[in-house]
Amino acid sequence: MKVLLIKDVKNLGKAGEVKEVKDGYGKNFLIGTGLAKHATTEILAGHVAQKIQEAKDLEEEIASLKEIAKKLDKAKIVIKKKLGQNGHLFGSITKDDIAHALNEQHNIEIDKKHITDKAAIKTIGEHSLDFKLGHSIHATIHVDVVGE
Repeated sequence: MKVLLIKDVKNLGKAGEVKEVKDGYGKNFLIGTGLAKHATTEILAGHVAQKIQEAKDLEEEIASLKEIAKKLDKAKIVIKKKLGQNGHLFGSITKDDIAHALNEQHNIEIDKKHITDKAAIKTIGEHSLDFKLGHSIHATIHVDVVGE
């Protein structure tokens, strides 16, 4: 009996592979527990179509991330923050502040988890921040911190 593995099965194969197994093992264990489907022509054609769709979706996602990276490389945001008595910032600029300012000033919505700099900004002036968008796509944005 031929089965299409839906999930990885130890000592048998990885998800997406077609394997020849004994009838009882295929019907009772693999298909019965949802680890595989009977490998009919319809199921195999559906699996191939699904893989093609996933590849198209991945290409679209990478293209949109590259477009966002181009926008981020050109963008510069200004953040105003209160100053303390000695001219230092009162508090610090966090990743959340940067993501919010980027959305307000340039209409680019980005998750704060994509900002890779670990330290919060604690001084006024211009700073460069690195964004890791996924799929090995990076962008750099310039943040100008101004005291109020």
